[in-house]
Amino acid sequence: MILDETLGVIKARYGLRFNTISIEKLVAGIYFTAVKLSNGYSGMAYTVYDSDDCCTKNRNRGFGAFTPGNFKGQKITDLFTHPDQSCFIKTVQLAVINALSAELLTEPEYRIIENTDPFDLLDLQVPKQVCVVGAFISYLKKTVELNCHLKIIELNEDAVPGEYKQYMVPAGLAEKALVQSDIMIITGSSLANHTLDKLLDIIPATTQVLLVGPTSSILPDILFNRGVNLIGATRVTDSEKTFQLIAEGASGFHLFKSCAIKICLVNES
Repeated sequence: MILDETLGVIKARYGLRFNTISIEKLVAGIYFTAVKLSNGYSGMAYTVYDSDDCCTKNRNRGFGAFTPGNFKGQKITDLFTHPDQSCFIKTVQLAVINALSAELLTEPEYRIIENTDPFDLLDLQVPKQVCVVGAFISYLKKTVELNCHLKIIELNEDAVPGEYKQYMVPAGLAEKALVQSDIMIITGSSLANHTLDKLLDIIPATTQVLLVGPTSSILPDILFNRGVNLIGATRVTDSEKTFQLIAEGASGFHLFKSCAIKICLVNES
C-alpha cells in the first residue's frame, strides 16, 4: 500500500524524533480534515464519510483516546497503532502523514515549483487522450478548450456539470479508458478512499500521471516509484486561517485565496 510504504519512509527520515511528535490541533470539516502537529507543521486530507463507520452509530467508538475532545496531545505513534481503524481514523492518519511530509518537502532533493499547477506543465500542443478521475471542473474545462480527447471517470454523476456528461465513461469501460489514455489526472482523494493503488496497477508505464489536490501532499518517493510524474500538492502558509476555513466548510479553492499555495512536485527520474 502506498500510504503504508510512505509512512515507513517518513519514519526512517524522522528517526527517533517521530516518537515525540503529538497532535496539537484537529479540525474535521465537510470537505477536509486538517491537523497541526507539535513540530509546527500542518496537513490536510479529504474527509471520507461512511455513515456505517462512525461513533454516532457505534457507541464503542464514542469515547477513548482518539475520539472527539481527546485528540489534542495524543502521540502520532499511538494514532497509527490504534486498534480502531475506522474510516475517520484513517482520514486523520492521512492528514498527519501530510503534515509530517510538509517538513521533509523543504529538502533540496525534490524539485518543487511554487504557485504552479501541474496541468500547466503538460505539453498539449498536439491533442492527446486525457482521462480525468474525479470531477475536477477546471481540468475538464481546460482539456476541452485545448481540443484534447477527454474521458471522465466519476462514480457520482451529479458531480459532473451537464456540459461535460457526454465525456463520462460507463463503469464497465473504465479500465479500458485508463489503459488507452496518454495522460491521467487523478484526484488526491483516491489516497483517502484507498483506490489509488489499484489505479496505478492498471495504468501503463507510458502514460503520464498527475495526482492533484490538497490530499496529494504526501512525501512523493513511493508515488514517484509507482509511476506518478507530477503531483499538484498544497503548502499551508497560515494554519490558523486554514483551520477556520475548513471548519466553515471550505473546499480547496477557498484556501488558495489566503492561507495556502499550490506547489508542483516533479518526478525527474
